[in-house]
Amino acid sequence: MKRIVTVLFPLLLCGAEPAGFVHWTSKDLKGYEQKLKPKMTEMKIGTEQLGSWGNHMASISHREGDGEAEVHAEVADFFFVQTGEATLVVGGEVPGAKTTAPNEMRGPKITGGEHRKLLPGDVVHIPAKTPHQLLIEKRKQFTYFVIKVSK
Repeated sequence: MKRIVTVLFPLLLCGAEPAGFVHWTSKDLKGYEQKLKPKMTEMKIGTEQLGSWGNHMASISHREGDGEAEVHAEVADFFFVQTGEATLVVGGEVPGAKTTAPNEMRGPKITGGEHRKLLPGDVVHIPAKTPHQLLIEKRKQFTYFVIKVSK
């Protein structure tokens, strides 16, 4: 018996997933579109946090309307487009921006920013301190996986 335990114990340790490891399949992520629709706010966004680990977190969001202009002083965003389409406005300035949380500012729109069309499969990195806003055309939708990384 001791011999069996000695042989199997290291195998059991090797098979364990490392702490913090998560695998989201494409099927898992596509299913969130329908799951988030009932959770949408008056701003036409539904979001669910999927995990948080030290200086980074993951979430998934579904939009059916424009987002506010945002500036995160200490957080970089990664967007991984799952379904739908949106226009990302990035750079420029946010006139009338107000502090909404520590190191977070929001406003109604961006002036002077660059417009980029986002489609399924696209990946975007938005550095900290960079104004950004998602615009969704009427009767369109947009679902995206988000990773936020703090300094």
